[in-house]
Amino acid sequence: MQTAMRAMVLEQPGRPLALRCLPVPEPGPDQVLLRVAACAVCRTDLHVVDGELPAPKPCLVPGHEIVGTVLATGGGAAERFRPGMRVGVPWLGWTCRTCRFCVSGRENLCERARFTGYQIDGGYAEYALADARFCFPVPDGYGDLAAAPLLCAGLIGYRALRMAGDPARLGVYGFGAAAHIVAQVARHEGRQVFAFTRPGDAAAQEFAREFGAVWAGGSEERPPEPLDAALVFAPVGALVPAALRAVDRGGVVVCAGIHMSDIPAFAYEILWQERVVRSVANLTRRDGEEFLALAPRVPVRTAVEALPLEQANTALSRLRAGEVTGALVLLP
Repeated sequence: MQTAMRAMVLEQPGRPLALRCLPVPEPGPDQVLLRVAACAVCRTDLHVVDGELPAPKPCLVPGHEIVGTVLATGGGAAERFRPGMRVGVPWLGWTCRTCRFCVSGRENLCERARFTGYQIDGGYAEYALADARFCFPVPDGYGDLAAAPLLCAGLIGYRALRMAGDPARLGVYGFGAAAHIVAQVARHEGRQVFAFTRPGDAAAQEFAREFGAVWAGGSEERPPEPLDAALVFAPVGALVPAALRAVDRGGVVVCAGIHMSDIPAFAYEILWQERVVRSVANLTRRDGEEFLALAPRVPVRTAVEALPLEQANTALSRLRAGEVTGALVLLP
């Protein structure tokens, strides 16, 4: 096996990633060493690289939607995975399992949680380490490229949908990687999906219709009928009051991003009548198990574009500029 690997490294937030040659890491207790086959590019990566999320690991390798093949295991990891198995690595990379959140089934809120591609080196590299207890088998029927966006875009969309209750009419603000997956799940469950994009973005609106939206329009528009719930994936705080105006009495607005611009002041009347605004944080392993079992039954298909590892900065620039429909995936 190689002793050195190519990796894209964040040497300083706000600066482009640098292509570096690093030692291939060795697995410790409960860890698996993976040969990375694919790593999708997430908006959270952009928040980390741009310095909007504080204190990333020094000389960080970003990336947390990893599909790889197990090459070696540390003590304890072989109980879950053997060499040659395909493994998916999500954002949640480690929890303490002892704090009040962990012991009450809310490990996504763990006080000492560590996250892949943030406090733990991630998948913008040829090899990666991961805690086997927080990894998932990749569902059969998905190639590496198609499976990568399921590991975050799919998982956070699934958790956001569950937090929305049981809406018959679901609004989705920001129709990108997460939205095009959750729209398929929602349609499979018999829900109607109403998609909101940047004003005038006809291509994104057509993309939304292709993935099951019954209506698509600009974020400043009102849907043709009141919504029961709305998921806000775009990191734009001004969309929260817009979504509140679009949901009916008792409606729920779920903010599904890890970072968002400030929410502007809004009149109490658009919150009144038992409307709810809530956030979604991270994921639990149960979310992963449930979603990855559901995805092949839908079946969820992912719209992906592959780029070589060395073009990670290009991928992030395109995401920053809003030039991506579906998901970009890096291939080392």
